Amino acid sequence: MPKILVIEDEASIRRVLVKILSEENNTYQVDEAEDGLAGIEKIKKEDYDLVLCDIKMPKMDGVEVLEAAKKIKPETTIVMISGHGDLDTAVNTMRLGAFDYISKPPDLNRLLNTVRIALDRKELVVENKMLKKKVGKNYEMIGESKAISHIKDMIEKVAATDARVLITGPNGTGKELVAHWLHQKSERSKGPLIEVNCAAIPSELIESELFGHVKGAFTSAIKDRAGKFEAANGGTIFLDEIGDMSLSAQAKVLRALQESRVQRVGSDKDIKVDVRVIAATNKNLSKEIEEGKFREDLYHRLAVILIQVPSLNDRREDIPLLIEYFANKIATENGTTQKAFTPKAIKQLQDYDWTGNIRELRNVVERLIILGEKEVSENDVNLFASK
Repeated sequence: MPKILVIEDEASIRRVLVKILSEENNTYQVDEAEDGLAGIEKIKKEDYDLVLCDIKMPKMDGVEVLEAAKKIKPETTIVMISGHGDLDTAVNTMRLGAFDYISKPPDLNRLLNTVRIALDRKELVVENKMLKKKVGKNYEMIGESKAISHIKDMIEKVAATDARVLITGPNGTGKELVAHWLHQKSERSKGPLIEVNCAAIPSELIESELFGHVKGAFTSAIKDRAGKFEAANGGTIFLDEIGDMSLSAQAKVLRALQESRVQRVGSDKDIKVDVRVIAATNKNLSKEIEEGKFREDLYHRLAVILIQVPSLNDRREDIPLLIEYFANKIATENGTTQKAFTPKAIKQLQDYDWTGNIRELRNVVERLIILGEKEVSENDVNLFASK
């Protein structure tokens, strides 16, 4: 049941508001406060889904309540109650973080409609936070090795900037994890993170995929279509396996980086985009440049910050933590009890040559959990994890 707090010094209006909201299909739990100071004390002690707050009050006016509440609990949704002479102030409070305002005397339909919309918005904010937490859990960076600690430090320093980042490392090492953390810890985290696997898109379609196209640009272009750069506007675009991108597409990406503009295939109209670019590759781009397969000017545009993700063989001390993490995750996904690994089994897995890196380790852990005994032993590793 949503919890609503009404802060209003005029007792008659406060009673009306509480009565209307309390009787709304018994949907809301309603508290009241007779002035701003009392309201702030309640906000400190309780988590309210919505606060209705008068503007003109003794001791502490509505603007002060709004500013204080946003410092105490920034996620609090607040609707201001304004008298006829307070409309300008009410509008200004929205710049300070108020969701909306209603006028005195409150119109029943206007009041209930505003409350429903505000609560719906609150629910969406909560759902979005839960989704971000879920996404964050899916992209946890497990490990305490020196190499991983260095990457985490780099992320903390770089994420808050708009600097372009080039992530390098073998397949299966978790380059996409670094990209996700860079986005989630940035000021752009409220915007989209658009991922493009450049190796998975045919060379003749990559430009359309990145920059969009207009109707009739080619045989299958039956309507206008926005590209990934436009979709990422206000957020981040992650160009995975950029070393596999065609030279013609590289030229257009270079222009997009230089001018913050793109052109859809078949159009000469510029479209302005505000996008942070993070790229990743498992290739040696210096060698690719020497062989004429990658543009040197694009490399220098992308590699403002270089982050090298180590192979699993170079961070074997993290393998016990990774085994525990994957075992717990697999058990949760399958609704089963987590299996333990014996110390000898873990030691044996630490000694393997992990050519497939973390992706391979995850597959082996899952195989051992499915096929192994209640406690995964050295014998299980010999039977089911052999190359």
